[in-house]
Amino acid sequence: MKFSKKATLGLLFSLTLIVAGCGQKSASDANTASTGTSVPVETETSKLNVQVSFYPMYEFTKNVAGDLAEVHTLVPAGMEPHDWEPTPQDIASIEKADVLVYNGAGMESWMDQVTGSLSNASLIQVEASKGINLLEGGEHDHNHEDSEATEHDHDHDHANEATTEEHDHDHADEATAEEHDHDHDAEAEEGHDHDHGGLDPHVWLSPALAVKEVRNIEAGLAQASPEHAEQFKQNADAYIAQLESLDQDFKAAVTDSKRKDFITQHAAFGYLAKEYGLQQVPIAGLSPEQEPSAAQMASVIDFAKEHQVKTIFFETLVSSKVSETIASEVGAKTAVLNPIEGLTEEELAAGMDYISVMRQNLEALKLALNE
Repeated sequence: MKFSKKATLGLLFSLTLIVAGCGQKSASDANTASTGTSVPVETETSKLNVQVSFYPMYEFTKNVAGDLAEVHTLVPAGMEPHDWEPTPQDIASIEKADVLVYNGAGMESWMDQVTGSLSNASLIQVEASKGINLLEGGEHDHNHEDSEATEHDHDHDHANEATTEEHDHDHADEATAEEHDHDHDAEAEEGHDHDHGGLDPHVWLSPALAVKEVRNIEAGLAQASPEHAEQFKQNADAYIAQLESLDQDFKAAVTDSKRKDFITQHAAFGYLAKEYGLQQVPIAGLSPEQEPSAAQMASVIDFAKEHQVKTIFFETLVSSKVSETIASEVGAKTAVLNPIEGLTEEELAAGMDYISVMRQNLEALKLALNE
């Protein structure tokens, strides 16, 4: 029997109370059980409990929070976040958190339904992309290189992101197809399980927009812990200095490049391309799991031949087969352009982070744009 994503999430919600209830045994209860007496247990109550959706949100949040918060990532290392759905344990962790940080713009398709099931009225939700002009998914087609960012109603009635007085979010309205087009059952029938409602969520791949996401996260943490607002600002300022340096390096690298176009595995680099006057030619759509049609493949192959493209980019968390097929067809090589939707265990073990991976992306682009 095949279950829809909505039915699956609904079942997870019903199990969450059971899981949360089973996990409520406190440290003092455990100590009593083992010794027969109740002994006070020291806890780091001053630290915020922050849950974040996936890797870029972890990186930004950890750099702002410093030692003032325990930051936990919901999507495990090495997993493509488009494929991920929360377990009952994940939902229980969110329920107990002080702050929940997520990208928004449709990246976390499960978010509205999960947060609508929570009873934690004091949870502060930080939508990192709030206030950013979002690109429509169709704007990534290489036939629309002159398109502009569109204004998007990006508020979602998330009153608690601006104040702790309300936690309603008007989830009934958010769930309507007219507002968010999140009918995942219909999407599954059409083969687009990870559609973003037509909006591109990959704002973190523009260092300039990453700065805005960091500021939104700073504001959320300061709301949760006002007594540490100044420290959060200092941390954010220091990290933003790194992002601004990265931004300047991208600008310098593309100014005199021989070409302005690049072919990538899926349409993740629209914001980066727009920021630096480049032309992204994606093989697939906004989701890396979306298989390109034969017509799309032919169009990209024709583009590569016409413009003598020498490099076809692929990603680390999904199969490179499609990119390799096109590269073979046009006599090009392949290289990695990382959308940083998650780092592998090996990359984490090597001490890599958002800044270092973006600098690798910069070097890869410099080579491809000057061939």
